[in-house]
Amino acid sequence: MAFRAPLTNHHADGTLCPADHRHTSSGKPLHDDCSGRAYTQAVCSCGWEMKQRGKGCVNECRKRHLAEHAQGPKVLRDLLRLDAP
Repeated sequence: MAFRAPLTNHHADGTLCPADHRHTSSGKPLHDDCSGRAYTQAVCSCGWEMKQRGKGCVNECRKRHLAEHAQGPKVLRDLLRLDAP
């Protein structure tokens, strides 16, 4: 199963900020109808989630989390090793 953890931007009131709304790096809106990005959130299909003001931080943690899924659980990797005694 492929896991997904899309990034979403949200306004201060918790509503979703549409993908076509652009912001400065600090979250200030560049779109007339936008109140600005208050936080960015990533929610994985496994249930993991992260919410922070910094979009870059959330994206970096999201990438690390998805990489852990790609590696598989350590216990299973150790059990499936061909050179195990």
